[in-house]
Amino acid sequence: MRAMVLERQREPLRLVELPDPEPGAGQLLLSIATCGVCRTDLHIVDGELTEPKLPLVLGHQIVGTVVGLGPGAERFAVGDRVGVPWLGWTCGQCRYCLGGRENLCDLARFTGYDIDGGYAELAAADERFCFPIPPSLSDEGAAPLLCAGLIGYRALRMVGDAERIGFYGFGASAHILCQLAVHQGRRVFVFTRGGDEEGQRFARRLGAEWAGASGDTPPEELDGAIVFAPVGSLMTDALRVSAKGARIVSAGIHMSDIPSFPYEQLWGERTLGSVANLTRRDGEELLRLAPEVPIRTQVEAHPLEAANEAIASIRDGTLKGAAVLHIP
Repeated sequence: MRAMVLERQREPLRLVELPDPEPGAGQLLLSIATCGVCRTDLHIVDGELTEPKLPLVLGHQIVGTVVGLGPGAERFAVGDRVGVPWLGWTCGQCRYCLGGRENLCDLARFTGYDIDGGYAELAAADERFCFPIPPSLSDEGAAPLLCAGLIGYRALRMVGDAERIGFYGFGASAHILCQLAVHQGRRVFVFTRGGDEEGQRFARRLGAEWAGASGDTPPEELDGAIVFAPVGSLMTDALRVSAKGARIVSAGIHMSDIPSFPYEQLWGERTLGSVANLTRRDGEELLRLAPEVPIRTQVEAHPLEAANEAIASIRDGTLKGAAVLHIP
């Protein structure tokens, strides 16, 4: 099979031919149609996530068709269309797994990090961590939901019933969550890089009530905020404009240091928190909600061999919406 492989961090991916994977016990063999390109992939390539399996096939937003079954696999049939997310395996026995928090399992393995992912024509995946894709979602529309959507959805749950919610950064995840938050009756306030008027217009088209630059003061205090950009100072920017009781949540797997701030900004039962990974419950709920909203992902499609260019568009901030690799 063809695959884009990371051989060393801080170097471009290479297009190579690899042996076709063989599905193990409880695994599916998938013919990949699309794979989303995520900021986490950028953090892996740039060496900010430091312990990937190398060489590595990146990609953890996989949509494909089942073409083979490993021993004991029985959840899906050949021909079914499924999605594969970041969380690829957990032990199922630790206190986190048994307590409904499998996203925190210390032994968890992640697709496109510990396990070869979807920047390839084929992939093997644990059937327990695969999701059926609703028929109304296209391959390219579904792929970004499997991480950008899921991490954002978990973050949205963590801000509770916040009515006035701020989104800091407006990329793949925020543009999905904006549609869901508006559908839920929330009021969305978006903060982008300074001068990104196109991004602010995009946010308003998706239902944001207000859009401005990071560091601006919105017309009203925020009841909660989700920080999508990996910039620690945005956590304190959000805290500064939040109301009492607000929850500020980081949705990133990597972030620069959060600067110090006066305690009076935190006082009043405001909280700072983070989201880690996802659970299967998150995936089931979001994929059920997505057709109801309906969530429309804005996608920039690239061929498999252009994976480096797709990653670069996230790095330089030129991407609007989500990037996916189209793998015929």
